Amino acid sequence: MKLIIKFFAEITIKSPQVRKRFVSQLRKNLKVLLKPIDPELRIAGNWDSLEIITGDDPALQAQVIERLQNTPGINHIHEVHEHELGSLDELAELCVACFAGQLRGKTFAVRCKRIGKHPFSSTDVNRLLGSRLMEASGAAGVSLKDPDVEIQLEIRQQRVFLIQTRHEGIGGFPLGTMEPVLSLMSGGFDSTVASYQMLQRGILPHFVFFNLGGRAHELGVRQVAHYLWEKYAASHRLRFISVPFEGVVAEILQNVDNSQMGVVLKRMMLRAASRIAQRRGFQALVTGEAIAQVSSQTLPNLAAIDEACDTLVLRPLITTSKTEIIRTARRIGTEAFSASMPEYCGVISVSPDIHTNMRKVTAAEAGFNFSILDEAIEQMTSTDCCDLELELEGSEVETVEQALTGQVVLDVRHPDEQEANPLVLEGVEVQAVPFYQLNSRFAELDPGRAYLLYCEKGVMSQLHAQYLLDRGHDNVRVLRLPRR
Repeated sequence: MKLIIKFFAEITIKSPQVRKRFVSQLRKNLKVLLKPIDPELRIAGNWDSLEIITGDDPALQAQVIERLQNTPGINHIHEVHEHELGSLDELAELCVACFAGQLRGKTFAVRCKRIGKHPFSSTDVNRLLGSRLMEASGAAGVSLKDPDVEIQLEIRQQRVFLIQTRHEGIGGFPLGTMEPVLSLMSGGFDSTVASYQMLQRGILPHFVFFNLGGRAHELGVRQVAHYLWEKYAASHRLRFISVPFEGVVAEILQNVDNSQMGVVLKRMMLRAASRIAQRRGFQALVTGEAIAQVSSQTLPNLAAIDEACDTLVLRPLITTSKTEIIRTARRIGTEAFSASMPEYCGVISVSPDIHTNMRKVTAAEAGFNFSILDEAIEQMTSTDCCDLELELEGSEVETVEQALTGQVVLDVRHPDEQEANPLVLEGVEVQAVPFYQLNSRFAELDPGRAYLLYCEKGVMSQLHAQYLLDRGHDNVRVLRLPRR
């Protein structure tokens, strides 16, 4: 089978030198991606397109086409039958044999693209083939504006390609033609779609995850990062960087004014990401922020967040609606990952300031111990995306809906939540242990008792229960009370 790869339109309008570089990069990427599928596959190229010749195995052909459809830089792929160009009468016979059976009772149009010098024009070809197909097929007629079937062919010098099927690609620029960036990845809809849009534009987004609350969340983010790499960027090596931010969260909760917590957390993330990017030669940071989507994403707050670092911050979704973001996630295959991703609620201000300024932020950060941020950066881990763990290892957290006498319920919510809505269970001991203190205080508790972790949404309790189980504490479960 022969495939003709058509480039993204913006590649074709680049200067000759840039276009040559982009096509060369795409060809290199395809060799890396396709050779493991079909070692005998051949790639040829020219100014207008790349040609791929595969074997006759339909399963391998399907894998090749799927990989091409998800490779940045490709606008569409044609499956073609190739023939030597003879006379126009001979070409008409080929087209009748190939296409006439598809046209009975349908309207059609012939579209010919011609490259090279010939004693005829593309219009001559369209008219002759249209006439012959009309005579031989029993078609309902010719419709140039809205045909039921389009007959497409290309004439290149002395070769003719009859196009059998067209497969759409994702467009964009080939990976590796732009500088690498560091994408802040939470695993939710926004950060995932923002990272994909970088990939589509030929930019290599390495991922940085700020772990705010446990291993289970990190494993979920690792899954979606691996998916993005494997499906759209497997031609290159991407890194997944994890920064333990639990200590930073605890410091914010204890020493930062409630109204400024969200902005200060984002500033700490940008500070850390900027330092990591500078160490590794990444040219910019990428976030999934969209204007006014949450309280920290107003214009004044974004300005205050950006002031925390000198590195360029890219926000590809800045004016995109949530509906459109979710629609994109569905199209690229990440919706299921993001929909099931825990939404971390540990640093949510009760009354967030949506019009902050640097005076307020500076005052809010005055009591912050920045050595904790330094320590978090030094403890980061880095993994190749191809090596990310995709399965949750260790014990599975058990969830119960009722606490029994003798068990201890640990209320891991933020103290503000505990105060606003105290947890009282008749006949059951309840202890208030905020999530950011749980890991240090749990070792002080009686190991002979059974403990149930509780929070309003069940996210924080699940994450920290998994953390404790992984460290050998088998006396931990999650309490999920029925909604009242």
